[in-house]
Amino acid sequence: MTDTASEITMSLRIASIAEAARGIRAFELVHPDGDDLPAFSPGSHIRVRVPSGDVRKYSLCNSPGERKRYVITVKREDGGRGGSISLVDQACAGDILPASKPDNAFPLVDAPGSLTFIAGGIGITPILSMIRSLADAPGPAWKLYYLSQAPETTAYLRELGELDPGSRVTIHHDHGNPAEAYDLWPVLEKPNRGHVYCCGPRGLMEAVRDMTGHWSPGRIHFESFMEGGGVKPDDRPFTVELARSGISLPVPVGRSILAVLRQAGVKVPYSCESGTCGSCRTGMLAGTADHRDMVLMPEEQESQIMVCVSRANCEKLVLDL
Repeated sequence: MTDTASEITMSLRIASIAEAARGIRAFELVHPDGDDLPAFSPGSHIRVRVPSGDVRKYSLCNSPGERKRYVITVKREDGGRGGSISLVDQACAGDILPASKPDNAFPLVDAPGSLTFIAGGIGITPILSMIRSLADAPGPAWKLYYLSQAPETTAYLRELGELDPGSRVTIHHDHGNPAEAYDLWPVLEKPNRGHVYCCGPRGLMEAVRDMTGHWSPGRIHFESFMEGGGVKPDDRPFTVELARSGISLPVPVGRSILAVLRQAGVKVPYSCESGTCGSCRTGMLAGTADHRDMVLMPEEQESQIMVCVSRANCEKLVLDL
């Protein structure tokens, strides 16, 4: 994605709002004039300017075959940055939301063989669109492992039952007890010629990454719903120096390197803003990074950085920009 690809260029009307589960709402978005919307592929997202004025990324969870509507599903995160709270608490049917055209940082590969989907909580949303696309036409064999805390907080339980007439969907509730977590090792122990798609909390994705270290890296795909990598208690401000221009830019706590670069007019490719797609891979000439991505191999971490999520473990990073 370039800067222009993420621009807010559309206006979408909220046609309806429905409860997808406790604390989770589904927003049906349409063109104000009833026109067709831009096409999207399974795994796509749009960026929406929520009532607070912030811009947030939300996966499209309806079938890509639909051209009259987009459906986004939003969990009200009490501990978040306020974007989801603003949308859930303030938006009403009939409101107009500025939005970007769809973009995809989590696409289904062509001819994937078989598909293993692993979703945690609200991470079901892009995977639901994938499953719906597979239901629209004959496609590869697939299985879904959907992990959540409790039935009442699990979005789209009924819809998944309708999409799965057989035994392809496994839903597991741990009730917030780590001792009751689902054991994914038997699922991932033996690599196959298929692909794994995982979306959910960082802990789940890190566990899946660790359990698939013996798989071909090109067969494991991640998507995170946390942009910017989140804020950690020990985060500190630092500086990035751009080697080609000599410009130094301060990076405060709570802002990503990517956001600082974009504000300064420095063009850097990006897409997911969650450290899972690899688009913003940037050369690092000096300094020690706090790597928070799901892409770089250990041997790459001394000389490269994903500027959308990673930070510094030192006072200054020198980037090859």
